[in-house]
Order: sequence, then structure tokens, then C-alpha cells
Amino acid sequence: MVGVPTKCYSDSHMDDIRANLAANVKRLREARGASQQRMAQLSGIPRPTWASLESGSANPTLTVLHRASAAFQVSIEELVGAPRTAARLFAAGEIRERKRGGAALRPLVPEAIPGLEASRMELAPGAQLTGVPHTPGTREYLTCERGQIELVASGERWSLGPGDALVFRGDQRHAYRNPDTRRRAVAITVVCFAPSQA
Repeated sequence: MVGVPTKCYSDSHMDDIRANLAANVKRLREARGASQQRMAQLSGIPRPTWASLESGSANPTLTVLHRASAAFQVSIEELVGAPRTAARLFAAGEIRERKRGGAALRPLVPEAIPGLEASRMELAPGAQLTGVPHTPGTREYLTCERGQIELVASGERWSLGPGDALVFRGDQRHAYRNPDTRRRAVAITVVCFAPSQA
């Protein structure tokens, strides 16, 4: 009879996982400016249990880990993995630019943020970009940085110059246009997605 191999973790390995958990939970909580009591309330974890997570003395159940990760909106792997460095440089080539017709969209934030998308939009002279309607309740923020940007939404038209900003519903049909046929236009777009109704 062939035995089934099992993976055994040494005490030192488990100590590393507990230390990672403690450091990550504390770092994530402090980054949000929340107290232990507040995070305990948000997660549904008793306050003493939360304190033991941060002290490194906890041996939490999967349910506790799931609740903590959900409260922070991160994966369980991020809670128990080696702490992330305080800073990371993203080289220009690592940030993927999307091109559609005469428009180029480049993320302003190189990491995904749940519910938020921020981009630098550059429109070639005379170019137009048709936006995609998002989840009902989504809001979009458009700020013109250089040149002129026209936005058309639900039959209405707005014209923005440098420094002008517009807030509109992102769940409707809309399009961006550079009316200048000689110069490029640059704008910043921020999309705040509404939670899915599904």
C-alpha cells in the first residue's frame, strides 16, 4: 500500500506565518486609520481575537481569516504572506496603455483598486472616444488638463477647457471628443463604479 504524502510545516514556519499575519493585519488597519475595535466591528470578529491577530499569538480559523480579509478587501494570501514592501517603483514600461482609435488611456494607479478606475486620457487632434455605459449608479469625473474636451451624454454636450471638471452618470451612453484638429487634448478620468446589482 502506497502512503499518501503529507506536507508538514515546522514550528518555525508556522511562527513565520503568524508573524506575517500580525504584521499585515496591523499595517492594513493603520493604513485605514481604524482602531482594533472598529475593525473588529466591521469584520464581526471579537475584539480580543482581533488583538491576538495583531500580537502574533493567534491560531485563527479559516472563518476568522476570511472575515478579516473581507473587512480589508484583500485576499487571505495577502494576510498570511510575507509583508509587502512599503514602496514599489513601477517602470513606465510596466504600466500598460490602452489605445482605441485616436485615444490613449494610461492608468494613473498601477495597482487595481476595487470600485475605482483612474486614467490619463490623451486624444489626438479631432479624435473621439466612445465610452461604455457602466453599472447603474456609477459616477464619472472628467478633468481637462490640456486643450479642449467635449463630452456628449444623453443628448447633452459639455465643453471643457484646462482646469474644468465635469461630474456625470457613467451608466449612460457617452463620448469624448477633441474638437481641435491641430492639437492633442489631455484629460483625467475617474470612474467610481456602483456595486453590481447581481
